[in-house]
Amino acid sequence: MIVKLLLLLAFFGSMIAVGLYSRKHATDVSGFVLGNRSVGPWLTAFAYGTSYFSAVVFVGYAGQFGWKYGLASTWIGLGNALIGSLLAWVVLGRRTRIITQHLDSATMPEFFGKRFGSKSLKIAASVIIFIFLIPYTASLYNGLSRLFGMAFNIDYSVCVIVMAVLTGVYVIAGGYMATAINDFIQGIIMLVGIAVVIWAVLSGKGGFIEAVRQLAQLPSDVPVTMGQPGAFASFFGPDPLNLLGVVILTSLGTWGLPQMVQKFYAIRDEKAIETGTVISSVFALLVAGGCYFLGGFGRLFSDQIDVAANGYDSIIPTMLSGLSDVLIAVVVILVLSASMSTLSSLVLTSSSTLTLDLLKGHVIREMDQKRQIFVMRCLIVVFIAISVVLA
Repeated sequence: MIVKLLLLLAFFGSMIAVGLYSRKHATDVSGFVLGNRSVGPWLTAFAYGTSYFSAVVFVGYAGQFGWKYGLASTWIGLGNALIGSLLAWVVLGRRTRIITQHLDSATMPEFFGKRFGSKSLKIAASVIIFIFLIPYTASLYNGLSRLFGMAFNIDYSVCVIVMAVLTGVYVIAGGYMATAINDFIQGIIMLVGIAVVIWAVLSGKGGFIEAVRQLAQLPSDVPVTMGQPGAFASFFGPDPLNLLGVVILTSLGTWGLPQMVQKFYAIRDEKAIETGTVISSVFALLVAGGCYFLGGFGRLFSDQIDVAANGYDSIIPTMLSGLSDVLIAVVVILVLSASMSTLSSLVLTSSSTLTLDLLKGHVIREMDQKRQIFVMRCLIVVFIAISVVLA
């Protein structure tokens, strides 16, 4: 328990320190929302990747799709890397940066308003973003609650409030630059954590070859395969058509997420986009591929899991419950990193959108730079509070 607590305190301490360090970059609207469009390729690539993958992917999706499709669920991670990251950067990266800088737009709704000359489109987009990012944010807390319950026996509500407060502190203090630097730190933790967790889980089942052998002996409960064994260890799994649908859904969906696309607004120059494309794609390949690969072995723990009673979110925590205390601490920090990076992007996107696109010039006629930043910081608190209540 002491090891777990020390790791948690070190993690939280570094997040707060980065937030305070980044205050110098958050003195005007451009600095607070976009880091003055001076963010390098490594920070931007990691910010994109860590915003993409959260506790929802690690605990929810990896468990659910690994249970349904076995090792073939790894294709979802590959699709996320190639379509959701590589192709998104190639198609959207350079174009988005150039046109948003040309139009001097800091948010997606502001871009819509200026690009298409429509104030109503701008307002509608800002309302949609604010409303629908709240349940998305609330969903992040679910995976965390199960892992914290397993590792610390801490009440769910306490876990949610602590994480929300800490995220709010560093985002309010340092704005976009604080989230970008913290995303980089959290991304490194995610890469190391995924590798360690996969090794530990497979070692507990006798190694990779033995785990695959055990998986291949399990009968499939999908009607297409008529109960034949081997489906969960096969190349395309027991249900290839539905698997393809999941790959497309989880990969193309990110192209329209404002907290993802906004990363291209802030990147330094076109050369940085080329470097960022490679870094982001490799990151997605390792993190998403690793998450779904791990989830693919979920059925080996079917004697400990009651999916009907506890849902798919119980699969990954059950797989990890037999690990040593130190490894469980690594897992908790891993999932915290994944969740807090996504959460920080969501709250910054929603508050800046509501302030710059809905309140400024419509509800509040006169808003200078100082007042805009103050309103954004207040809305970050409101957004986090609503999502915490929902969670």
